[in-house]
Amino acid sequence: MEIKSTSRYLAVAILLAASTCVFTPFNPVNAQDRFADVEIKSTAIRGSVHMLTGMGGNIGVSAGNDGVLIIDDQFAPLAEKIAAQLGQLGSDKPKYIINTHYHGDHTGSNAFFHSHKGATIFAHENVRLRLADDEKVKPEALPTVTYEDGIKIYFNDDTIHVMHLAIGHTDGDSVVWFEQPNVLHTGDLFFNGLFPYIDQGAGGNVEGYMESVAHVLEKIDDDTVIIPGHGPLSNKQEYSAFLAMISETFNYVKALKEQGKSVDEVKTLGLDKKWSDWSWSFINEEKWITTLYNDA
Repeated sequence: MEIKSTSRYLAVAILLAASTCVFTPFNPVNAQDRFADVEIKSTAIRGSVHMLTGMGGNIGVSAGNDGVLIIDDQFAPLAEKIAAQLGQLGSDKPKYIINTHYHGDHTGSNAFFHSHKGATIFAHENVRLRLADDEKVKPEALPTVTYEDGIKIYFNDDTIHVMHLAIGHTDGDSVVWFEQPNVLHTGDLFFNGLFPYIDQGAGGNVEGYMESVAHVLEKIDDDTVIIPGHGPLSNKQEYSAFLAMISETFNYVKALKEQGKSVDEVKTLGLDKKWSDWSWSFINEEKWITTLYNDA
């Protein structure tokens, strides 16, 4: 598989940073302007599997004789654009939606696809609970089928494994593996080439994140194509490098904290320069150090 260049990573960072609330509800006053120029693009991967990109989390798609299934659905103002692109793949009415977690850049179009297109929404139970607890989220955006550990869906001549990871980016993370084409959608358990956002206010935890990534890595092989939550298509080698980055930076910050240094002192010292390319507008080096320090 082609390894994408650093410039591509920077382009992804700029795209994500264009939204000042990538992981929070958008402001409807300026939503139209923010999303007006966003283009939803489709990339064929293997078999029935495709990836859609736009603004927000990468969307996984299974399109075939059984219809269309999607993984995540970005922001609400992009719903019609997403539907139009799905129509090019076979149907603008997905039968099923799988939410990898509850953040708005992955669940924002739930209500549109459920109310206007008849989609059934699947997610871990904690995703429904967190969305239901947000007064800005419409009832029709809530998952209608929930699970505790996971679920299998047989669709388009494929076995789709939906697996919950207990602690990671949030407390409701799922990864989705398309068995026959060997394609994995990680949700936000993978930010390809970028420091990850770990939602420590919603059950996310650095050590739990590392354990979840390690668990997923054990289940895939060198031939697996990975759709990350954010960033370009990837593979096991890059995913392993991502985990190594988290482990090394965490151990570094933890050691300094144990020496009695404050978080501001650690920020002043900074990380090794080899990690500078992982910094981006939403999670820059200082924010990443804060995340690591909080859990060290």
